[in-house]
Amino acid sequence: MPKERLSMRKIKEVLRLYYNKEISQRAIAGVCDIARSTVQDYIKRFETAGLTWPLPEEMEDSELNQLLFSRPSSNKTGKSRADWTYIHQELAKKGVTLKLLWQEYRQLHPDGYGYTRFCQLYRLWARKLKVSMRQVHKVGEKTFVDYAGMTMELIDPLTGEVKPAQVFVAVLGASHYIYAEGSASQRLTCWLSSHVRAFRYFGGVTEIIVPDNLKSGVKKPCRYEPELNPSYQDLAQHYAVAIIPARVAKPKDKAKVEVAIQLVERWVLAPLRNRVFFSIEELNKAIFEKLEQLNNRPMKALGKSRKELFELLDKPALHPLPKTDYQIALWKKARVNLDYHIELDKHYYSVPFTLVHKPVEVRYTEKIVEIFSQSTRVASHLRSYLHNRHTTLTEHMPEAHQKMLEWTPSRFLRWAEKIGPSTRAMIDTILNGRQHPEQGYRSCLGLLRLEKTYGHKRLERACQRALHFDLTSRKHVLSILKSKQDLLDLPQQEELISSPHTNIRGAHFYK
Repeated sequence: MPKERLSMRKIKEVLRLYYNKEISQRAIAGVCDIARSTVQDYIKRFETAGLTWPLPEEMEDSELNQLLFSRPSSNKTGKSRADWTYIHQELAKKGVTLKLLWQEYRQLHPDGYGYTRFCQLYRLWARKLKVSMRQVHKVGEKTFVDYAGMTMELIDPLTGEVKPAQVFVAVLGASHYIYAEGSASQRLTCWLSSHVRAFRYFGGVTEIIVPDNLKSGVKKPCRYEPELNPSYQDLAQHYAVAIIPARVAKPKDKAKVEVAIQLVERWVLAPLRNRVFFSIEELNKAIFEKLEQLNNRPMKALGKSRKELFELLDKPALHPLPKTDYQIALWKKARVNLDYHIELDKHYYSVPFTLVHKPVEVRYTEKIVEIFSQSTRVASHLRSYLHNRHTTLTEHMPEAHQKMLEWTPSRFLRWAEKIGPSTRAMIDTILNGRQHPEQGYRSCLGLLRLEKTYGHKRLERACQRALHFDLTSRKHVLSILKSKQDLLDLPQQEELISSPHTNIRGAHFYK
């Protein structure tokens, strides 16, 4: 032991020269102008403390000083070493603290480390772990989700077209247990479906899901109050979980999934890079085989595989899955038209007539359409894929339209009569061609409003021409106006007989 302790700066220089430059102890003593025995002493103290070079950047000089010059805690003093791997795993459990673990340690080893030294040695051991492992995540608390940057190629067997397949990754916080699958895209339906399959793979759900600020999940990123996509919020309610997106430009919030993605790319996707896949199912079969190997591979730092840690830590703490999987539902905003119907994919669904002109929200799945007003469900229908058709419930209709609604069939007829008899006849035909006259209100209104653009004379002639050829919709009348066919004279009956083919010009064409 040197009579006078060197400055910490000089001690670090001794260690740097010894470990980085591989200089002999005699040469170091000469460079630093100290005795060789002093060099030997500092190197011995460094190794006895269990330190490794280079030192962690966050280690302060005072901490290093205490580790090098505190009383040695060797087996000669009767102190028993703690199982730091066990300590690290136990800290992941709810309510477990270093204080509690130290008390349990002292019950087994009354002459063991004091609390301060115990904490110092654990933190020193934990620094040797990767950053993602060093973070203590409680069991069953968080699932981190994101898409990998690396994609896989899918070949269309019919066209030979090559399309990129996205790779969805989910990882549990405490056990590092990983799920991955190929996906056609990062669109909302794929994003939600991947969550459902990940929960099924884990056999339960954690308390919190931590996604990145992907548009499919987070409608409006915000550090304090991010706005989730309504469908993503639906999924959270179905599984009774909380969704807390990572903060923008804060990668540490999702460091766990970043490391998981790196592992998936290295051990799952890279080995499959030269294989040819013709479907998502074929790709996922290969991914699951590699994923099983990854989850069963022992981790050097903890001495156990992700699968073993999952069975030990996360699995018992997961919340059970609901009886049924989440059925993907999409949302859209709509405004109730004057015929008390809303439009979804060119089909019209009724709502209570009292909501005419009011905004509503539409939630729809493959089978069901639900309509909400101020968060209250006001209508529900079986979904129909027939275009330009109506689904109307009798209870949504007013008992007396003339008294309850401003728009009535007679009002449309009076308006049309002011334009001309042909326009009135067209309106009458549209209203009588529906099961309920109200279903024709939208078409009637659209037809009559053409007067603003084309004038009442042209609209009347267009309706006359459409009726002549038995064309009875607004779309046909608009087509006649756009092509200016209303400016032509109607063909005589004999010309129609002598020239039945539409591509043969009549005699009037050459006059």
